[in-house]
Amino acid sequence: MQFQISNWQQLDKTAQQALLERPLQQQSDSLKQAVKQIIRAVRTEGDAALQRFSLEFDKLQSNPLRLSDESQQRLIGSLSDELKTAIQIAYRNIRSFHAAQVPQNIRIETQPGVICELNYSALDQVGLYVPGGSAPLPSTVLMLGVPAQLAGCRRVVLVTPPGQPEAGDIAAEIVYAASLCGITEIYTLGGAQAVAALAYGTETIGKVDKIFGPGNRFVTEAKQQVSQDARGAAIDMPAGPSEVLVIADDTANPVFVAADLLSQAEHGPDSQVVLVSPSEALLVNTISELTRQTALLPRAEIAKKALSNSRLILTPDLATAALVSNQYAPEHLIIQTADDQGLLGKLTNAASIFVGPYTPESAGDYASGTNHVLPTYGYSRNHSSLSLADFYRRYTVQHLTADGMRDLGPTIVKLAKAEGLDAHANAVSFRLAELALHAKISEGNRP
Repeated sequence: MQFQISNWQQLDKTAQQALLERPLQQQSDSLKQAVKQIIRAVRTEGDAALQRFSLEFDKLQSNPLRLSDESQQRLIGSLSDELKTAIQIAYRNIRSFHAAQVPQNIRIETQPGVICELNYSALDQVGLYVPGGSAPLPSTVLMLGVPAQLAGCRRVVLVTPPGQPEAGDIAAEIVYAASLCGITEIYTLGGAQAVAALAYGTETIGKVDKIFGPGNRFVTEAKQQVSQDARGAAIDMPAGPSEVLVIADDTANPVFVAADLLSQAEHGPDSQVVLVSPSEALLVNTISELTRQTALLPRAEIAKKALSNSRLILTPDLATAALVSNQYAPEHLIIQTADDQGLLGKLTNAASIFVGPYTPESAGDYASGTNHVLPTYGYSRNHSSLSLADFYRRYTVQHLTADGMRDLGPTIVKLAKAEGLDAHANAVSFRLAELALHAKISEGNRP
């Protein structure tokens, strides 16, 4: 592996911008058309299309689609007590953090007789997409399932790709994590076809209101397409390949830094890792550690491909390192410096930040309590990490008393007329006229 250190100060603005560009996503016209055809097939053929795609993509001769209760209990029973305990601890921490996010309804009187409310209502039906394949992610079940459980969504559906062709089962860890979250409606289905089934429904799978969860480029494209269709479903956030940026100075341990970079690189060949440091020695030592540690990884080939998109950037100081990070807007940001807390206040564009030498990204990925479903590809500039609020819809309520209408009505009429919307003005004027008439009659009836 060849690594190159780029000196930020020696680059002009165009070169700096180019250095921070992500690898191009494979969102070709052929991919979009392929996903569109899959979605159309599911919409028109329903379960028959899902069965055909299960045979084509997953080599399942017959897919019952829904994982039976008996299969769920069998898979849960196959887990060791040690692994169950680990999942329970992660569940507890994630639940604790998200339980503190329960939104509160608001009711205020903006002026006498004018009452305004902001209320929260849990989404009715949600679909959770959990990646499977070579690396099943029970942690993602918890990240999606816990907030759905806390919000009180009436129906929570989980889809995940099946495992071995002869069994059609899914990872036992996924099923156990789902059971902790109260999820029993589980389908052995992945890819764009799973997203289409959630968005539009089939004979077996009921339509949902919103789809959550990460996936490959087919899943990402399918989520984008169904979210742009009024008959489809909303989605959690835009996302691309996963990424991490590490800011470290000469006090950082290069063993830790390299391990943090590789923990992201092993996700997939299109992941990107970035190291920004004012210490050339730290950069050089980290390169040595990357070479040593990569050779020990079972997923070394995947990590090597991701590292080919890596960036090692030398800055004159930590303040510049913070500017570089803000410009890149990473999904994950790790800081390991002599002044972590001082630097933290300068970091504005990151989806999730990990502070200090003993806070690897792995902590947030699994069990610290924060959510690991995050905006990528620079979307952290204007999108937030998944939270409990994403499983609610907000709506407002207003109530004007007669006195409230008398006092506020003239203001509304003036504003409506200023905008040339006479019907809006009339909706108020007619009420004001009636109130004035009632007041006149009441005055005339007084002794």
